[in-house]
Amino acid sequence: MGTEIASLEKSSLGDVIVGRINQLGAISETREHLARIFLTPEHRAAARDTTAGILYEYNDLKALDHPEDARSRVFEARWETGGVNFMRSFSDLMLDLDANDTAAAFVRAKIAATVRDPAVAAKLMPRDHPIGTKRICIDSGYYDTFNRPNVRLVDIRDTPIEAITPTGLRTTVEEFPLDCLIFATGFDAMTGALSRIAITGRGGQRLADKWAAGPRTYLGLMVAGFPNLFTITGPGSPSTLANMVVTIEQHVEWIADCIASLQSRGLDVIEAETDAEDAWVQHVNDVAARTLFVRANSWYMGANIPGKPRVFMPYVGGVVPYRQKCDQVAAKGYEGFSLTTHMASPVDAIASADSAQRNT
Repeated sequence: MGTEIASLEKSSLGDVIVGRINQLGAISETREHLARIFLTPEHRAAARDTTAGILYEYNDLKALDHPEDARSRVFEARWETGGVNFMRSFSDLMLDLDANDTAAAFVRAKIAATVRDPAVAAKLMPRDHPIGTKRICIDSGYYDTFNRPNVRLVDIRDTPIEAITPTGLRTTVEEFPLDCLIFATGFDAMTGALSRIAITGRGGQRLADKWAAGPRTYLGLMVAGFPNLFTITGPGSPSTLANMVVTIEQHVEWIADCIASLQSRGLDVIEAETDAEDAWVQHVNDVAARTLFVRANSWYMGANIPGKPRVFMPYVGGVVPYRQKCDQVAAKGYEGFSLTTHMASPVDAIASADSAQRNT
C-alpha cells in the first residue's frame, strides 16, 4: 500500500506541465520552456494516445480502496501541482459519487483554509454538482484573491443582475459603478454555431429543426439527411472533453482521407445512414450515463441556454477508443455511410441555404 501511494505522489512530466500552465501569466520563463516542450513531436504523439489528448498523470487505483490519510496525500500532491490533473487523482472520481465526494470534501477544506471570510468561502465551495462535472478551479492563487480588500464576490443566483447601466450594472439589491465590465456569461456550446446557420438538408429539413430535441450525429462527424456536411468536433465526438487541438487534428485528417478516398473512386456524395446515427447516439448516451457528468446542470448538458434540451453532448469514451472507432469505420469502406455520386450542384445547395436564411 505504502509503495503504491508513494509512487502516485511523484510528478510525471505531464503532471508538471498541467500544473505550471496555471501560473504562466506570472512566469514568462516557464511559458517559453513549456512552449518548447509542447512543440516536440514526441509529446504531441504521446498526447494523442491519452484518454483526453493531454499528458495528465493518470492513476488506475480507486479512491475508496484507500484510507482517508492515504487519499489525502495523493490529493495534496495534485493540489500543489495545480490544474485539472487533480481529477485524475483516482480512476473512480467521475464514476462513483462516494469517491467523488472525497475529492469534493478535500477541495472544500482547502477553500475554507484559504478564504478568510466563511460566508465567501461557502459560496466558492462545490456543493450543487459532483466536482469535475463542470470546469474546475484547482488553486494557483485563485482562492486567495478573495482575501484582497479590493475584491468582492457577488452571487447572482441570490441577487440576479437586473440591468446594465450607464455607469455599471444593477442587481436586485444594489448598483455597482464600474470602469470595465467583462462579459463571461457562457455560450451555446457544440450546437449553437451550426444551429444559427440556415443549413438545409434533404427534403428542405433544417439542421436546427433536426436538432430541436438534442443533437444527433454519426461519430460527431456527419448528420443523416445532410450529405457532404462534415461537423468538425461536433456533438457525439470527444470535442470539448479533450484537448481541442488533438480532436480537431484527428477530424481534419479523417475527413481529408475520406474525401481523397471518394475522389479516387469517382464518388462525390457521402451521407450518414440513419441506423448508424441512431446506434451512435445511443452509444454516446449509454457511455455518458455511466459517469457523473449527467448529474450537473452544465453547458456540457446545454443547461446554460434557456429552452435547450438537456442532453450530454460530447463523447466521454475517450480520444483513443473514439479514434479507433473512426479508423475502423474507414477501414470497412466507411461503414455506416452511404456513398454515391451525382449530387445536386453546389450552386443549388448554396442557393437553398441563402433562401432559407432570407426567410428566417
